[in-house]
Amino acid sequence: MASLRLSSRFARTTFGAAKSNTIRSFAISARQQNASKSDLDQLNNPPKGNPIVSGRGAPEPPSDESAHLKDNYNPASYLGTTKRLPEFALNDKVVLVTGAARGLGLVQAEALLEAGATVYALDRLPEPSEDFYRIQRRAAEELGTTFHYRQIDVRDVPQLNEIIEDISNKEGRMDGLVAAAGIQQETTALEYTAKDANTMFEVNITGVFMTAQAVAKQMIKHGNGGSMAFIASMSGTVANRGLICAAYNSSKAGVIQLARNLASEWGQHGIRVNTISPGYIVTAMVEALFVKYPERRREWPTQNMLGKLSKPEEYRGAAVFLISDASSFMTGSDMRIDGGHCAW
Repeated sequence: MASLRLSSRFARTTFGAAKSNTIRSFAISARQQNASKSDLDQLNNPPKGNPIVSGRGAPEPPSDESAHLKDNYNPASYLGTTKRLPEFALNDKVVLVTGAARGLGLVQAEALLEAGATVYALDRLPEPSEDFYRIQRRAAEELGTTFHYRQIDVRDVPQLNEIIEDISNKEGRMDGLVAAAGIQQETTALEYTAKDANTMFEVNITGVFMTAQAVAKQMIKHGNGGSMAFIASMSGTVANRGLICAAYNSSKAGVIQLARNLASEWGQHGIRVNTISPGYIVTAMVEALFVKYPERRREWPTQNMLGKLSKPEEYRGAAVFLISDASSFMTGSDMRIDGGHCAW
């Protein structure tokens, strides 16, 4: 029986017998005890950027833009300002990203920060990856915004609701969600247990559903609408050649259909819901998988039209596009970014 395996886009989930409903930024663990005090202090009290001010819209371009347009050695344009693609600006917006302690969720969180959003990373890990701290410092020092962390298992619905409501009340708004938390398991269909299948669906479908529900309630409460992007997969559209992932693929098909139905219900509240379906992504976890199955390193790139595998950074723009007003007339859609894998 294959063990439960993490995909690079996902956070492994474990469900404790008892959990406190007290909202916490992190829990003490053996790993944390070895962490530096400065990192733990930073996790509890993130470096602050500029405060949120509702109704400001996109920022004005820097005063030196006109001069720079005449100088080939300086930036000629500043995106996300009143003059340059203002619909991509996320300043003064509050966005939640689940599964953002590392991997694809963290990469997309950084892109949202660059667009100006205040971002809350939600993940089951007691402590995020080292890259998280680097991005958290960069958010305040270079981007003028703030990157927060909250520990949560998406299956703990009471605490999930409590944390999301607390964030909403603290910030006075709720504008976006990128749901990137999930799990992966490769097991033959004849050997799959009901327990493992239920765990897969509980995290990958119910977890996304309950997170979206909690966020939607806050969006409706504040009356400003919002946008959600669920991380699905090309595996929700096709059966992967050479991979034995019946439950996982089914769960991602469920995520795509869930988004369509939520979009149909919540559109009246100004809430848009879409999905992103990535192709194969090369991460540290996938590199480890290639050691076990070296043939996949050779075979996977040949299965798409570009003849290569993707990197997490290639999904940054999709997150900003779907959460921002740049996609204001897009809902109930699946954005498949797979190098043409499914288009043969």
